[in-house]
Amino acid sequence: MSQPTIQKKKSRVPHTYVILFTVIIIMAIMTYIIPAGEFERMEDPSTGRTVVDPDSFHGVPQNPTTPFELVEAVPKGMNAAAGIIFFIFLIGGAFQIITATGAIEAGISRVALKLEGKDLLMIPMFTIVFSIFGGTIGMAEEAIVFVPIGIALARALGYDAIVGTAMVTLGAACGFTSGFMNPFTVGVAQGISELPLFSGIAYRFVILGVMLVLVNIFLLRYAKKVKADPERSIVRELEIEEAGKKIDLSNLPELETRHIFTLLVLAAGLVAIVYGVFSLDWYITEIATVFLAIGIIGGFVGKLGPSRVATEFVNGARGIVFGALVVGIARGILVVMTDGYIIDSIINGLAAAIDNLPNAIAVLGMYFVQVVLNFFIPSGSGQAAATMPIMAPLADVIGINRQVAVTAYQFGDGITNSIIPTSAALMGVLSVAKIPYEKWFKFLWPMTLIWIAMGGVFLIIANIIDYGPF
Repeated sequence: MSQPTIQKKKSRVPHTYVILFTVIIIMAIMTYIIPAGEFERMEDPSTGRTVVDPDSFHGVPQNPTTPFELVEAVPKGMNAAAGIIFFIFLIGGAFQIITATGAIEAGISRVALKLEGKDLLMIPMFTIVFSIFGGTIGMAEEAIVFVPIGIALARALGYDAIVGTAMVTLGAACGFTSGFMNPFTVGVAQGISELPLFSGIAYRFVILGVMLVLVNIFLLRYAKKVKADPERSIVRELEIEEAGKKIDLSNLPELETRHIFTLLVLAAGLVAIVYGVFSLDWYITEIATVFLAIGIIGGFVGKLGPSRVATEFVNGARGIVFGALVVGIARGILVVMTDGYIIDSIINGLAAAIDNLPNAIAVLGMYFVQVVLNFFIPSGSGQAAATMPIMAPLADVIGINRQVAVTAYQFGDGITNSIIPTSAALMGVLSVAKIPYEKWFKFLWPMTLIWIAMGGVFLIIANIIDYGPF
């Protein structure tokens, strides 16, 4: 009996590279329209951070992007994002080595078997655990290394790559956005605003709880739909392509001694990464180093041999070229805006617009400004350094507590990180997951709108209750 032919629908959504390069072109055009300007930057002697002098904005000679510079923005973006790009290659290669040993399949099969019949517990379990990482160490790029494990487990239980990716990254996003003890966002913003470090934490725990409830309801509904009818998966084509890699719970591979030792190497490496990030200020270079060591040691423990280890590393890196290059192209957007001196002009213009709003609306205006600016400055600490020196004194002028201004910043910075194409962390995650950006956008835009509305409600409440200490 012949197998039915699967017809792929022709996507009307432009290729991811086309979308990103179109944004680069739009920003290049803006360098001819928006007056160039910049703020003076200075070093804060108490923290050593570079901050913006809010009273120093001044015009500078226009520097519009030429046609050559427009194209040059892509290689410049690749160079600027080189650390993230090579991080992705190293993670992809190292994880493929571990995968080739069969240890992941054998180990996850056992976990999946134990979760069978109660597998929906897996999603809230993952989101809660990763929300702790997001709220304490500001997990963003670091989540990339956990995504393949989440996907493998999700597929073993009948879900798709989106479920596996989302339960890791959206969990981390809940913690990152609520920022209950996030030193890179709330910590920096409160320091610039001269607020006690991590003050107002009780309210941020309430925010975290609400975010987790919302994301779990959203994700569980999608997961149930996909499990009941795999054809309804947003990434159905990807799941068909990856069907050979799905773990079959009815025919589990044997968990051998070499698999156990390989998994112990992986676990030890992940523990080392968590310790390094918490205690040693590690970032992507150190994390990539540990993961490369995990791949090499795990490959030998898994009895692959030197040549097979090298071959699998290349195979893993090759498989995520598309997504890794997306990170560099997306960074080209910021290159054009920075070189054209229009980022500071946009910040100054938006801040001036807020200054004229009534108090009750101004807090939402601050929020809107931060949401818009996050597209252009997706770095949490970078956005804090650029905007809080302006927003904190602006809050004083219009009679809003500085803590409320910090909350507007943390929502504006965190909520859209999971969907904007300029986020290197998001593009890195999608490259490892092999999920096209347009598919992820289709999945996540309803949740993003819900989160944005939630943020507005929490800000209004914060303003009403005089959320402080000041």
